[in-house]
Amino acid sequence: MVVNCSKEVSLMNSKAKLSIVVLLFVSLVFSSFIYCDSRAIAKQQVIDLSTAISKVAKGNIPAVVHIDVIQRKEVVNPFYPFENDPFFRYFFGGPQMPRKFKQELRGLGTGMIMDKNGYILTNNHVVAGANEIKVLLASGERYPAKLIGTDPKTDLAVIKISADKPLPHVTFGDSDKVEVGQWVVAIGHPRGLDQTVTQGIISAKHRRGIMDPSSYQDYLQTDAAINPGNSGGPLLNLQGEVIGVNAAIVTQSGGFEGIGFAIPSNMALHIAHELIAHGKVRRGWLGVSVQDLTPELAEAFHVKENKGAVVADVEKDGPAEKAGIKRGDIVISYNGRPVADASSLRNMVALTPVGKKVELDILRKGKRKTITVKVGSLEEALKMRLSSLKERLGVEVRPVTRKDMERYGLQSRQGVVIIWVDPKGPLGKAGFEVDDMILEINGEAIREVDDLANIVDSLPHGKLATILALDHRSGRTGYIRVMIG
Repeated sequence: MVVNCSKEVSLMNSKAKLSIVVLLFVSLVFSSFIYCDSRAIAKQQVIDLSTAISKVAKGNIPAVVHIDVIQRKEVVNPFYPFENDPFFRYFFGGPQMPRKFKQELRGLGTGMIMDKNGYILTNNHVVAGANEIKVLLASGERYPAKLIGTDPKTDLAVIKISADKPLPHVTFGDSDKVEVGQWVVAIGHPRGLDQTVTQGIISAKHRRGIMDPSSYQDYLQTDAAINPGNSGGPLLNLQGEVIGVNAAIVTQSGGFEGIGFAIPSNMALHIAHELIAHGKVRRGWLGVSVQDLTPELAEAFHVKENKGAVVADVEKDGPAEKAGIKRGDIVISYNGRPVADASSLRNMVALTPVGKKVELDILRKGKRKTITVKVGSLEEALKMRLSSLKERLGVEVRPVTRKDMERYGLQSRQGVVIIWVDPKGPLGKAGFEVDDMILEINGEAIREVDDLANIVDSLPHGKLATILALDHRSGRTGYIRVMIG
């Protein structure tokens, strides 16, 4: 049976053509909507960028404060040792000069109100050693402030003012999400010029060893103008969130030269909460000594990784040893976060809550392995080290206080003070007494008890060490050679 289907085929072709025309029309309309919408979005982005900095400034200036600091101390008279010298008295004769004289120093900085209750985050170097702290709000109101706590290792501090009303405060962002090239805004009081706003970009991340290599530093670098007086002020993203605390600049002129540094907000917020809750910072501890994975070490260990931290030593009975970490292991990841180098791992551990279990991805003899470690307390580790100091040096020590600084005319917090001496121990035999200070060992400065413990632990038994000491009787310094036990 033959069926004539030419008419049906023609009809189908017509329908197909109509469908194509309709489809093209719909596609054209839809694409025009997308084009118009993209133009609208682009236009909106331009408008937002053109007003973003002013919005950030307007929203945060009320929460940025001017901090005035007064420090009073006694300073040793530099001419006192020559008072009885006949030649000196002949030319500078007169009444007997005082051994010490009082000095008043004034400083200024910036801070940011963290919450409505008046807690203010700033730099340690802004308020350290202050006898009086006064805070000036953008509204013109002035309040006395009390010191809540300081953390020299991160150069952070928290102070508090009491007001009879809720205070404007900043909002913190996630500094881990900050990208190089991202626009940022700095607000502060450079050289006393209140409410100064500057802008720039994030120039780099993870800058370490800028100030003190032994401290916990992980700076954001920025070219937003920062000058003396900006310290403690916020570095903000264009959403108005604090992503850093302005802390330092690299300069030869004393002014801004395009290289500024800010403490990441995630680190700053953790430290601030610790200071508010405990008055001090409790840091995590693994019980390992680590060093950077250099190309030479990577070749020696036969690994292709170019980032990581090599375990150089494992402390006995520490968390790492109990978990099975061994010397020569290469830590490449800490709780899911890549480990770039030794400083990176050190900072991650320090910011981990004590008692938390974390996973370390390591390379051992070229093979990847995951080990779970329960993070210990650095305070407990320090107690163990103090016991070691007592055994090896025959002394017990404490940190330097503000009174010590005033008594001996020290310009910064340095050294440790001896509080007990074993007459038969190495330092006792060398003539050290209670209240003497240890300032350096083998040219390495001592700023905290932990510094002294670290250095002494690294010295072999029976080795001579050169100690820079301060005599508590005369206030004079001198070098002494001591045999380490």
